Order: sequence, then C-alpha cells, then structure tokens
Amino acid sequence: MEYSGGCLCGAVHYTLKAAPLIVHACHCTQCQHLTGSAFVMNAVIGKDDVELATGTLNAFTFEHTRHTAFSCDQCATYVWSEYAGRFSNCWFVRVGTLDQANRFPPDVHIYTGTRQPWVVIADDIPCYAEFYPDLKAVWPEHSLQRFARLNATRQ
Repeated sequence: MEYSGGCLCGAVHYTLKAAPLIVHACHCTQCQHLTGSAFVMNAVIGKDDVELATGTLNAFTFEHTRHTAFSCDQCATYVWSEYAGRFSNCWFVRVGTLDQANRFPPDVHIYTGTRQPWVVIADDIPCYAEFYPDLKAVWPEHSLQRFARLNATRQ
C-alpha cells in the first residue's frame, strides 16, 4: 500500500511505498522547540521506500547533533528528518504531513522524561524516559526484518 503526503503550500509531494517500520511520539525538548508543540510524531521508514515526487527540500543540520531536518524550500514545512548512525538509512517522516495522518498513531512514546506534564499517554502504549535501549523490545518482527535488510543493502 502507498501513502501520500506533502507540505502546507503544496510544492512538496511525496509517496511512502511501504508502511512505516514504527511510529514514534517524541517528547524530547528539541522536538518541542522545533515544532512549537508538546511532541512530534515520526514515521520511521527506509529511505528507499520514500519517493519525493515534486518540490525541493532544504536541509538543516543541528549543531552538535546527528540530526538533519528537511523542509520545503517554499513554505518551510518540516517534512522529515535524518539521524546519522544507526538510522542513517531511514527517514523520520513527520506524520502530520501525510494525507492520512490519522492512520499512523504512535507505537511508542520516547523521551517522556521531558514530556509536558499535562500530556496524557494511554496505558497500552510503551513509554521510555529516553530512547528505548533495544529495537527488539519495541519493534514488531516484520519491521526488524525489514530494518535488517535495509542495513544489509547499505553497507
């Protein structure tokens, strides 16, 4: 199944050619500052499963981090991120930029140690004060297998 998305002004359009590996709700202070919100929703997906159909993205790398943000060069909508290292073969797509964002609720909440105190998290969703220590503890088996294949093809 494919999922489409884009920026606010319509200049950027993209397609996800597969379902996300996992969906994070990130409550870190960087995401809070960057979005002006309490948290951000990221659909983690292999770069090969994302096709930029139209538009141009600007890249901004945050000083002293492994985080690069990509935004529309017209309206500055933050479309996805890249994190160097373990996830360098993935995009962290902003769920809110998907045409059917409601199809991608969080699988896990991360960095809840810095979440806003009024954010209520459902009891049935895993939460971690920081990033979870082991993918196997959180990711479904089919996502672990896809991620392993991504890593094997990028070496």
